[in-house]
Amino acid sequence: MRRGVLNITALAIAMANVETMIVVYLRRLYYADGFAFPLVIIDTSTMISEIIREACTLVMLATFGLAAGRTHAGKLAYFLIGFGLWDIFYYVWLKIILNWPASLLTWDVLFLIPVPWVGPVLAPVTVACTMVGMGLIILWLETQGSVLPAGKRVWLAQIVAALIIILSFTIDVVPRLDAAGSALAQWVPTTYRWGMLMLGQALAISTFLCWAWRARQAVEPLPQ
Repeated sequence: MRRGVLNITALAIAMANVETMIVVYLRRLYYADGFAFPLVIIDTSTMISEIIREACTLVMLATFGLAAGRTHAGKLAYFLIGFGLWDIFYYVWLKIILNWPASLLTWDVLFLIPVPWVGPVLAPVTVACTMVGMGLIILWLETQGSVLPAGKRVWLAQIVAALIIILSFTIDVVPRLDAAGSALAQWVPTTYRWGMLMLGQALAISTFLCWAWRARQAVEPLPQ
């Protein structure tokens, strides 16, 4: 477990640095005076390249999880840890290199799949911390013995929670999407849906901890 966590941490930090460097170059091209809203609408080919890059990043994180985990739960755990650390260290590197964001409440474009995600930096960081915590708990349970599989209700709750959180980042963006991007190019976000984020986080964490408690009680000790 220690070796796996160290490996995924090193990978996440390195991948975060690579993504940060790409963002540094993009900001030099499109935001010469520093990143700020309203957004500059980038050309279609660059947008497609960015979407493909983000998808490839997810594939790399998932592939590490598949390779490092011994069980389905372990594979998921390493993916969650890697994704969370990657997101956290992306902002760490931005702060080191560009001295940005100015604060955790600074607004950013977080993701592009399937539409742009927008929100204060603090919002994705809290979600990332939750993912890392969940992953570490799953790995710890695995060190105790066989882990009780999560039932359909737990998975359904996690999916609903994820959708609520995603919606908190995209619900104000979708109405402003048009062919020319003119509406998005004039938008300066001022209010984030913190209530939706807290609802999604509360649902995800509470159902996860309930499952983890049951899994701990039902653990089958590893053979000596």
